[in-house]
Amino acid sequence: MTSSLDDTAFAPWKKADAVPLIRFEGVTKRYGDFTAIDNIDLNIYEREFFALLGPSGCGKTTLMRMLAGFEDASEGAITIAGQNMKGVPPNRRAVNMMFQSYALFPHLTVYDNIAFGLKRSDMPKSEIAGRVEEMLRLVQLGKFARRKPHQISGGQRQRVALARALAKGPKLLLLDEPLGALDKKLRQQTQFELMDIQEKTGTTFVIVTHDQEEAMTVASRIAVMDHGRLVQVDTPDRIYEAPNSVYVADFVGDIDIIRGHVAAVDGDIAEIVWAEGKPPLRGTAAPGLSAGGPGALAIRPEKITISKDDPGAVHNKVRGKVEDIAYLGSMSTYVVLLPDGVRLKCQMANVRRISRRGIAWEDDVWLSWTDTAGIVLPE
Repeated sequence: MTSSLDDTAFAPWKKADAVPLIRFEGVTKRYGDFTAIDNIDLNIYEREFFALLGPSGCGKTTLMRMLAGFEDASEGAITIAGQNMKGVPPNRRAVNMMFQSYALFPHLTVYDNIAFGLKRSDMPKSEIAGRVEEMLRLVQLGKFARRKPHQISGGQRQRVALARALAKGPKLLLLDEPLGALDKKLRQQTQFELMDIQEKTGTTFVIVTHDQEEAMTVASRIAVMDHGRLVQVDTPDRIYEAPNSVYVADFVGDIDIIRGHVAAVDGDIAEIVWAEGKPPLRGTAAPGLSAGGPGALAIRPEKITISKDDPGAVHNKVRGKVEDIAYLGSMSTYVVLLPDGVRLKCQMANVRRISRRGIAWEDDVWLSWTDTAGIVLPE
């Protein structure tokens, strides 16, 4: 996130007296017998860049459409800035929405696309030109003002759509997979541009995405969804480092999961028995974890060390054979097959030239990690 959102002062969700801009209270949405949103409670605060993250069909777009006014809740209440949105049509809400397709008018210039909504609003005509120029400066498209959409790039069209959505000064901007049509490099560049624009305007952004990396990059907080429910709502670092379930751990980022039985919990450390005759593995105990039930050790590949030599007196070490190697430029991923059939991935930064790499296919290797590198979760 940008520096202002990294600042520990920006954490209104931690403050008892903070008033949310958006409240979902017991919100359920049904389509016949199908429950798309299942009894959700959620607060989103002013100036947040909030991400709804989940696979297709998890309910994130339905949640956004209810915020926009395109769908009504079957049960519960949605309030924006203290006003109950029940029965309030989309055009009467202080909300704007930016679609994946951008929906620009092909026959209008960049300038006229941005001005389109303003000309149909109650803004005095004398102020429209100044507002459009302000938006053009914000998205750095002043020299493209007289071009039409087909004469500019995909990333520039995305910025035109963003400028048009922000022109009327909404309290809340909804972004539905806004970067899906861009190639990876441009998408990454545009993510930082979005963050910068959100910070400058102070507008609350809510983005729907299935791209974990995108959510982790732009969001102040992330709501991970599954089958119409909120599985975890937290900051990106907490979602990544302290997932509250195997589902979240497995969905967000790359991870190794070793399933077994929780043998002991001692303070912040838990032990899991995972294979017959093998020493138990240790990890940070998830909140509320208790011994005696099934569990899983979840560990990120970059936290695992690979070596041809025995790492010595460490609790977490396993031996296996290198089954595959993926060279990814700045790092390499090693897939290691353990004798009992478990496959683990580890990642190493390529600080040396590939020709000097000391580990090759079919090599016998040791994998090791610290006691707190992974997290033991209930199954």
